Amino acid sequence: MSKITVYKLNGSQSGEMELNPLIFNAEINQRLLDLILTAYAGNQRRGTHDTKERKEVSGGGKKPWRQKGTGRARQGSIRAPQWRGGGTIFGPTPRDYDTKISQAIRGKALISALSLRNKQERIWVIENTELAQPKTKELRSAINLLKLGSAKTLCVVASVDEKLKRASNNLKEVFLVKRANDLNAYHVLRRKQLVIEKSALALLEKRLLEDSEPSNEKQLVTA
Repeated sequence: MSKITVYKLNGSQSGEMELNPLIFNAEINQRLLDLILTAYAGNQRRGTHDTKERKEVSGGGKKPWRQKGTGRARQGSIRAPQWRGGGTIFGPTPRDYDTKISQAIRGKALISALSLRNKQERIWVIENTELAQPKTKELRSAINLLKLGSAKTLCVVASVDEKLKRASNNLKEVFLVKRANDLNAYHVLRRKQLVIEKSALALLEKRLLEDSEPSNEKQLVTA
């Protein structure tokens, strides 16, 4: 098992702990990560884009002018695409971008994502996320003391404390908080570094080892 340093919010070291190699030192399946990233992004698309086809625009009840003898090109309807206000050819129509992936595959993708961040040495483990006051200034101070910099960070906690939730509201672009039970590969891959609360590691381990078991059930991937 690989060891990792445990920090406090004030930046001091609290000790060391071992990371489960089945989760944080597994084989990284880059192809699976690419597919999962595309699937999660697709499931966030609303797919409501639409253009009117020839049959949907108004007008065109009769022929604009007779077929021959006018000297002009023959026309059958003002709803034709070459007319101003006519229908659109091959335009976008509402569609569903949702992708269904099994729970086991989602678990394997999350394990690959966590192993990737561990290999890149972008994982920090902290003792707890308790703040004295629900203030953005205090959270910003903790980020600076942990030397996280300005890189986009994902903070994984066992449960979201009200103080932490309020303090992080103005820092979501650089410091996003997620519960361990809600974490997925998309969240990990979209952030450059990962901060994990010590108590959340046990929840992640239990959840992922259960999810990695074979299952025929397919569920909708939600981000």
